[in-house]
Amino acid sequence: MKIVHSIASFVTKKPTVVTIGTFDGVHLGHQKIVSQVTEAAKINDCESLVLTFFPHPRMVLQEGTEMKQLNTIEEKTALLDQLGVDYLVIHPFDKTFSRMTAEEFVKDVLVDTFQLKKIFIGYDHRFGRNRTADINDLIAFGATYGFEVAQISAEELNDVSISSTKIRTALNEGNVDLANDYLGYAYSLTGEVVQGQQLGRTIGFPTANIFVKEDYKLIPLNGVYVVYSEINEKKVYGMMNIGTRPTVAGTQQTIEVHFLDFNEDLYGKTISVSFLKRLRNEQKFPSLEALKAQLFSDRSETEQFIETTK
Repeated sequence: MKIVHSIASFVTKKPTVVTIGTFDGVHLGHQKIVSQVTEAAKINDCESLVLTFFPHPRMVLQEGTEMKQLNTIEEKTALLDQLGVDYLVIHPFDKTFSRMTAEEFVKDVLVDTFQLKKIFIGYDHRFGRNRTADINDLIAFGATYGFEVAQISAEELNDVSISSTKIRTALNEGNVDLANDYLGYAYSLTGEVVQGQQLGRTIGFPTANIFVKEDYKLIPLNGVYVVYSEINEKKVYGMMNIGTRPTVAGTQQTIEVHFLDFNEDLYGKTISVSFLKRLRNEQKFPSLEALKAQLFSDRSETEQFIETTK
């Protein structure tokens, strides 16, 4: 997949089949739509192209909106790459771009730049300045400029919308099983391993502290989870605590992973950690000994879960 970081930088020798959207999560509903695009591109001897925007348009047009997203732009890129898309165009969304008229967008972007042959779009899609144009306008432009419009059905769009909402709700409730079912893969966090207070080492449970720099990334509900990472091309299981560490009077949220049967130095490395199961809520224990006893119990439950999934 070729990644292009603005519409102006895109060049193609072939016509394209396009879809447009934020594709947050690249979940099963999104995957179905993208597969239609890639199939149509093959049939029509075209390139498949996904146009997305960063930052999210709502974050630009509705200032002060705090919008947690399922994917960082890097994660979204990797997921779309796995779906066999030829081009991903990530256009920087700003207020100037938002003021482009519908016909300017169609002629300058879709027709002149993308050499559009076919576009897959939702029946409720609105575009152009103040979002005044709809799919009927797009169909009329298609007749004028010579491209086909394929409507994504209300049922499919409903599935996409419901899935995104349910995934966010599930993660905010700690229900990673349900979130993963809708995603079609295990939800993950990616970040740099940074220095912590190293209290885990003193009780036999050293942890890797993960710093997720993207503040728009959705962090699941505080608690303890079974997780895994791919480290040096090997799947390493562990248990993750998300929370404020109330037993040691912590106040800021941290993300800490204790990997099983693993003792390599990870400081400064960027790793991805995928969620498999939620074990329990974060708790305040009366002592470090009580916390240690619970961690042994968590590790036992983690090991049992891993055995059942291998």
